[in-house]
Amino acid sequence: MALHMLGKDPESRDGNSPTVYYDDARDTYLVQSWKVIDHDRLSQIDLPEHETVIELPRRMMRFFKEVNGG
Repeated sequence: MALHMLGKDPESRDGNSPTVYYDDARDTYLVQSWKVIDHDRLSQIDLPEHETVIELPRRMMRFFKEVNGG
């Protein structure tokens, strides 16, 4: 397994998050971002116990190769 960092949020205050990674062994993306804890927003989502919801700024979409045409 090899994780490839695709990009960090250029507007991040501390330079650590959000970050998008690509896992070439599983052909999946991993996203480090802010955990959603707002109960009003979470109540609108059918969320299984084994999953969580993160929030990713729209500006981060450019790091997904399918969006970029790559």
